[in-house]
Amino acid sequence: MHPMFAAAMAAALVAISATPAAAQVDSRPMAGPPAPSVPPSVRTGPLPTVLTLAQALEEAQARSPVLAAARADVEAARGRLRQAGFRFNPVLNVEVENFAGTGPYSGFNGTETTVSINQRLDLAGRRRARMTLAEAELRAEEYRLAIAHADLARQVRIQFALGIAARDNLTLAQENEARARELSRIARELVDTGKEPPLRGLRAGAALAEATAALRSAEADETTARRSLAALFGVDAPPAELAGSDMSPPPSPVDASQTLDVKLAEINRLIAQAQLGQARAEGRLDPSIGVGMRQLRETGDRAMIASLSVPLPVFDRNQGNVAAARSGMQSAEARRNSVLANTQAEIANARATLQAAEARVAALEGSGINQAREALRLAQLSYRAGKSSLLELLDAQQAYASTQGELIAARRARADAQATLTRQAATANEADITP
Repeated sequence: MHPMFAAAMAAALVAISATPAAAQVDSRPMAGPPAPSVPPSVRTGPLPTVLTLAQALEEAQARSPVLAAARADVEAARGRLRQAGFRFNPVLNVEVENFAGTGPYSGFNGTETTVSINQRLDLAGRRRARMTLAEAELRAEEYRLAIAHADLARQVRIQFALGIAARDNLTLAQENEARARELSRIARELVDTGKEPPLRGLRAGAALAEATAALRSAEADETTARRSLAALFGVDAPPAELAGSDMSPPPSPVDASQTLDVKLAEINRLIAQAQLGQARAEGRLDPSIGVGMRQLRETGDRAMIASLSVPLPVFDRNQGNVAAARSGMQSAEARRNSVLANTQAEIANARATLQAAEARVAALEGSGINQAREALRLAQLSYRAGKSSLLELLDAQQAYASTQGELIAARRARADAQATLTRQAATANEADITP
């Protein structure tokens, strides 16, 4: 660089540092939030061979690719917030005039060199508006992460309940198949001894075929349920067995206005408000000031220069974006009200479903299943003693299996309702998010 250019640039920088406080601009980036932290690593490796509900919830939180993506979105929003805090960069201008002309301006004898620095002033509040919007967007991403945690926990609870139901249905199908096989054997013996007509033996054989087909279907359903549960963890190989029950701790009372979905809707309303503030700031004036030094080569003299430039809002005052932002606020408010109404309905429906399922479970676990089991026992004894027909025994078996199936379905409905209420009762704190 030419020595005069370097000297002029240094003088311009000194001049800017000496500008009065009212016009001085700090071009250094703001400190902003701390640098993004490294997201926790995702757990890998096989699942435990035997998986309980508590283990399933813990494994899902440690392995889920959905949560990994949501955490990355939060870190990206933190980066955008840091970027929003940076001030406008100064602009270095270098102008060389009066050279390569004619007469006294031929060559470089009459050259004038000007070096200046211009700084755009943020008097319209653009930086503050950018930061306010970025802060709201970061908070929204944090709530989306909390919602991802809550949704994943709900999916795990529902899928685990489905797996437990499939496991219990498989046990029931195995018991039914064993009873049908024994009944078919007894029926063949009775037919061979002439105590039953051949038609009864055929009927017992058909019942065995139906029970065997149901067993094969139950085996497939149980394997599918375990594989679907493992998919929530991003794992191909499912656990070999699900242990325990699908019962969750009783959900805490739920206030619809404090749920994560409503909170996110309120944050979206704040985002719309921040967008309106940013649109208004974009319509205001931001002047630019500059200082520098000019050197006249012909005389060797130097002189300071100063400049002020102001855009003239003759045509564009950002009117369209301001109007759009106002409409966005109205839309965000309406969406918040819609989310609140839907959440209230979902909570009320889940409570009603839970009460009905608990009543069904209590009735079936009490006298219902005991009576069906006793009726089957008596029917088996009566049939072996020749006091009742095969059809009566098959009816008793069908009634017992139906009661067992109803109990399994009621337990699953109870678990699904509990999962919904637990999901709505989730808070941002449970996902390590500051509310």
